[in-house]
Amino acid sequence: MISKFGLLSRKRAGRFALLAMAALLAAPTLWLPAHAQRARTADFADLVDDTIDTVVNISTSARVEANRSSPTPQLPPGVPGQELLEEFFNRRFGDQDGQRRGGGGQNEQRRVASQGSGFVIDSSGIIVTNNHVIDGADEINAIFHDGKRLKATVLGRDPRLDIAVLKVEPTSPLKATRFGDSDKARVGEWVMAIGNPLGFGGTVTAGILSARNRDINSGPYDSYLQTDAPINRGNSGGPLFNTNGEVIGINTAIVSPSGGSIGIGFAIPANLAMPVVQQLREFGETRRGWIGVRLQAITDELATDLGIGKARGALVAGLTKDGPAAKAGLKTGDVIIRFNGRDVAEMRELPTIVAGTPNGTTVPIVVIRTGKETPLDITVGRLEENDPDRKDKPVTGDKTPPPADVGRSILGMSLSGITQELRKRYRINDELKGVVITKVDGGSPAAERGLQAGLVVTEVGQETVSSAADVQKRLDALRGQGRKTALFLVANAQGELRFVTLNIESK
Repeated sequence: MISKFGLLSRKRAGRFALLAMAALLAAPTLWLPAHAQRARTADFADLVDDTIDTVVNISTSARVEANRSSPTPQLPPGVPGQELLEEFFNRRFGDQDGQRRGGGGQNEQRRVASQGSGFVIDSSGIIVTNNHVIDGADEINAIFHDGKRLKATVLGRDPRLDIAVLKVEPTSPLKATRFGDSDKARVGEWVMAIGNPLGFGGTVTAGILSARNRDINSGPYDSYLQTDAPINRGNSGGPLFNTNGEVIGINTAIVSPSGGSIGIGFAIPANLAMPVVQQLREFGETRRGWIGVRLQAITDELATDLGIGKARGALVAGLTKDGPAAKAGLKTGDVIIRFNGRDVAEMRELPTIVAGTPNGTTVPIVVIRTGKETPLDITVGRLEENDPDRKDKPVTGDKTPPPADVGRSILGMSLSGITQELRKRYRINDELKGVVITKVDGGSPAAERGLQAGLVVTEVGQETVSSAADVQKRLDALRGQGRKTALFLVANAQGELRFVTLNIESK
């Protein structure tokens, strides 16, 4: 070891090294990397103190009809755990006081209780929870960390996003939390959940933000935050906090084969929830944006056939007559790649963007049409909650055997122009035009894509067809251009459209 005074003795060097090591161990933050320092010093105690009083246990109950066709099992004396078992059966099949009522064989009412979580967002008594926590309840109570119980009423609820807003009447202002910016939350950041898992109120768990924008097929607005913070039954409706004490998510669902936490939990992002919460508070209902389109996800094959390069955007597979999109000049086959200044990376993003756009607002959009970007302006309407879901629906063809003359066979499909007999056989909408699929060969390209008898081909290669000969002519033209696939636009009997790409290398 070298110093300005020259060489140190081996003994003195060893002593110096030991002293230096002791100093580093005593002050680890001097040498640990920044991320390691945070992990080593992370402590949620202060965060819990600041937030736990804002979290409530949501207790609900409802009377339901129960068929008492079989009596409660009678246990012999001396069975281990007899009192607990009898208490369970009394509570499960008795009334709200845990007492059995009436005899057997009758349809009787019994009270069913359930529990969830929620959190206060306004000191006047506004509470947010999941809709499924309070759905069907005729009595709702909010139980606070100090044991105080207040009766809650429903200000509004939104089944689509699974959010409900409640109101309690406190005698003094409540402690409230606040929403944070979930768009700024980064994968790998610490998060903390507080809730009422399995009836154990005021339970704190922690983990990290595991992923963003998760689609769990629960609805049209899936864009969940994923976390490994342990979440169990009863956590539903509770807050997911960041380390600043802000709510960045509402805990909603878990993936588990056993029903318990396996480290895969999902929360509604705060930025998705906040507009809905505000509308429920103000109007008692949601007022989502709507433009009147049926959308389809774009695969790599569809992107190639549409001439848009890489797969992106949302494919317009159908338009509502006289809807905002139709009035704005959108067409079937357009690909929406930008909406109100926001890029649309994939189809499932667009419904969320549109839903969050105020009704009556005119916004710019960009679509790709025949390979070229086209700007348009569209005035956003209001989505009525009883409108049908505009995602593609499974198509079930008529199982009746096709007629003897099935027309021309193309790509494993038997095709025929629409006749009155075929329109009646497959219950085809009177306004629908095109070529009817009357049979599909097993193992054919059409069968692999889910096409079946009863569907109507309306376009091939983005050109309309009205006969089997039109389809063959269009396929020959595409093959002459060196194309290996063709884009088919097909409709079910009700006229709901979707695009399908078929391999046309073999005839």
